[in-house]
Amino acid sequence: MKPLGTIAADCAPLLEDEIGETDAQRLAALLKVLAEPTRLRLLSLIQSQPDGEACVCHLTAPLGLSQPTVSHHLKVLLEAGLVEREQRGSWAYFRVRPEPLATIRGVLG
Repeated sequence: MKPLGTIAADCAPLLEDEIGETDAQRLAALLKVLAEPTRLRLLSLIQSQPDGEACVCHLTAPLGLSQPTVSHHLKVLLEAGLVEREQRGSWAYFRVRPEPLATIRGVLG
């Protein structure tokens, strides 16, 4: 078994640069939102649509979940700033915001 100092020296750094407390808390909150498999699938389903947007009514069947459950997960993604919502009549359409995902990729390298 290697001593801790040897292991740490052998490991590549996780982050390119040190991040401050505030940025670390924001990143952790985003990662917590993304750590839910249904939310990852929602982002993927929305992005894969021809126009890059989807209505809740188009997302329930592929996920096999009820409309209230899908709406809950979309609300969490919306509050985290990962998607944006546009109301069209009685339907809400969602689009993935690329900026937060690019920020996460940038911080994690």
